[in-house]
Amino acid sequence: MTTWWPYARLAAAVLGAAAIITQLMRTLQNGAISPTEWGAHVPTLAANFLSFFTIESNLLAVIVLSIGAIWAWTSGRKEEREPGWFAVLLTCVSTYMIVTGIVYNLLLRNVELPQGVTVPWSNEVLHVVIPLFLLADVLFAPKRRALPWSAVAITAIFPVVWAGYTLLRANVIIAPATGDAWWYPYPFLDPHLVPGGYLGVAGYIVGIAAAIVGVAALVVWIGRRRARS
Repeated sequence: MTTWWPYARLAAAVLGAAAIITQLMRTLQNGAISPTEWGAHVPTLAANFLSFFTIESNLLAVIVLSIGAIWAWTSGRKEEREPGWFAVLLTCVSTYMIVTGIVYNLLLRNVELPQGVTVPWSNEVLHVVIPLFLLADVLFAPKRRALPWSAVAITAIFPVVWAGYTLLRANVIIAPATGDAWWYPYPFLDPHLVPGGYLGVAGYIVGIAAAIVGVAALVVWIGRRRARS
């Protein structure tokens, strides 16, 4: 497994990058034919696209998996364990992608979207295939390093920053597709849709935060257990 796992990581990174680029192109194409004056504003479309937690997590996964493959083919050949900095990065992206898969399949899979908004194969890659690969990476990737439990807290930094950014930015962006004076990347973060408004949104955020901490703790525990064995 030590010899071929880096190739699997690189293949997953290439597939993830292709899915992101394909979906971005579809988003920009849809904007170009939008009937609203806001729908064709490319900077807003691109910024909104990059504001999805799914896209950001997949981008991070593409980068980290690529780094892992390159490390394995260079200095990693002589190392018994992955470096600590890489183990932390891998724990973070594994956590984010596993949670992305869980949240999408529990909360978003049955949310109806206008025809043609998403590319079906790209959508499945970003929400199912890459999360499953990162789960497999946690369970089977060679040279796993044990991390201290403090790594769990590190994984929470990015989601907290993302949630704050999302809620602050939402009310200064006009939704390209509808012209609403707000834009939220996910319906469960939109106080105009969630029962209870911001209180209901806070409930979702707390639930997802708990999921992130729980998954991160599990990833760290598995890494510690595999490193000992």
